[in-house]
Amino acid sequence: MARNYKMTKRSEMASQTTANIIAAAEKLLTYKTLEEINLKAIAKEAGTTVQTVLRHMESREGCLRAVASTVAERVEKQRGNSEHSDIDAAISDLTDHYESEGKLVLNILAQEHRGNSYISELTHEGRAYHRKWVERCFDNFLPNHKKETIDALVVATDIYTWKLLRLDLGRSRGVVKNIITNMIKKLLEVS
Repeated sequence: MARNYKMTKRSEMASQTTANIIAAAEKLLTYKTLEEINLKAIAKEAGTTVQTVLRHMESREGCLRAVASTVAERVEKQRGNSEHSDIDAAISDLTDHYESEGKLVLNILAQEHRGNSYISELTHEGRAYHRKWVERCFDNFLPNHKKETIDALVVATDIYTWKLLRLDLGRSRGVVKNIITNMIKKLLEVS
């Protein structure tokens, strides 16, 4: 029994170390450029050694991919079940997502034209996810699937719209949600 306890404890500690490394890499990716994020920086932020980071994640790219996977899971929980015909609920899900993940996403977007294929891949996937989310959430209001209307909905719900209102203009979370909701309703001609 003692051996099982030790193995379980060791496994829990290893899982916690992995989680700490991923959290450290995510924190760095939220505030630093990709060039500033190396194994040493990740290890320091995680409170461990470079060798431990390598043992758990294999490489810097392994850390970044683990962050992407972790964030994708959170985004899916935040936005994956948004109601098809409930504009208010969908925009609430969206703004909750931007409140929790916005700074990370904005930092990644700020680096997308630096020639890094990994960042380009992430931004491409993010834009595709967002467009599919728009099409799914507002499908009941778009019988003809007009491309221009979908494009306008994508822009109205884009993270840069949130950034302008929330971060640049300093509007409250509730005001931002109301503004985006009103734009969507006007685009869809619903009240």
